Amino acid sequence: MTDLNSFLTRAERLLERLERLLPGDVQPPDWQASTAFRWRRKGNSAALQAIPRPHQIRLSDLQDIDDKKERIVANTRQFLAGKRANNVLLTGARGTGKSSLVKAVLTEYARDGLRLIEVDKDDLIDLPDIVELLAGRPERFILFTDDLSFEDGEPAYKALKSVLDGSLAAVPDNVLIYATSNRRHLMPEYFAENAATKHKDGEVHPAEAVEEKISLSERFGLWISFYPFSQDEYLAVVNHWLAEFGVPADALPAARGDALQWALLRGSRSGRVAWQFARDYAGRFES
Repeated sequence: MTDLNSFLTRAERLLERLERLLPGDVQPPDWQASTAFRWRRKGNSAALQAIPRPHQIRLSDLQDIDDKKERIVANTRQFLAGKRANNVLLTGARGTGKSSLVKAVLTEYARDGLRLIEVDKDDLIDLPDIVELLAGRPERFILFTDDLSFEDGEPAYKALKSVLDGSLAAVPDNVLIYATSNRRHLMPEYFAENAATKHKDGEVHPAEAVEEKISLSERFGLWISFYPFSQDEYLAVVNHWLAEFGVPADALPAARGDALQWALLRGSRSGRVAWQFARDYAGRFES
């Protein structure tokens, strides 16, 4: 009996260690803690973590993209009203306001029950678990993935594709996906792929392989494209942020040359570059 008791004790200890290695059930967060959450995975465990201070950018802070604002606002308002709405893919030039627009939508409509959940690309494999947590909640959730792109064979690609439109399990009507990307089709494309009549690496139907690559982006019902700013648009954004940062109105004209030089050195005219310049310039006026 002594040997049996010793064996059972050792077995219990081994099982306890194994249980710690196995993923546990995902617990819901305190939904009242914030309007924005972040999905975080550590080892074998994962959880939704409240973001205590979400970025409070306003729609009015986003200049010279009024048509983009109108389209995403209309879609979001339909969603909040319980009407049919689309998943959204925002693509285009870097720094032109794609992710800022999604954050501004949260700022505008959080009081109406909108919530934002940030999911890193590497964690998209967990989308089914996240969606399960949200089902039946009274809030309306946007799952937000920033700077989305895939390489061939990534498991997260198929997970996202399935949740968007391809799984037997329907996504709850209180969940949409908003994603940003610098690539319109979310995956790298090569000149060789345009030669659909050429067979490469044993591919009998190369055109079908190309179709597979672009099928993910086509599952987003609404595409919103962003383009580099003109000089006048860039300067308008600069003046907006300088005023927001408290630079006196009579000092704005003098900032024009510095703003253009700043953009030239950065090799880009964008909302992000304009904001960064305005922070630097406004700092000179702070006592």
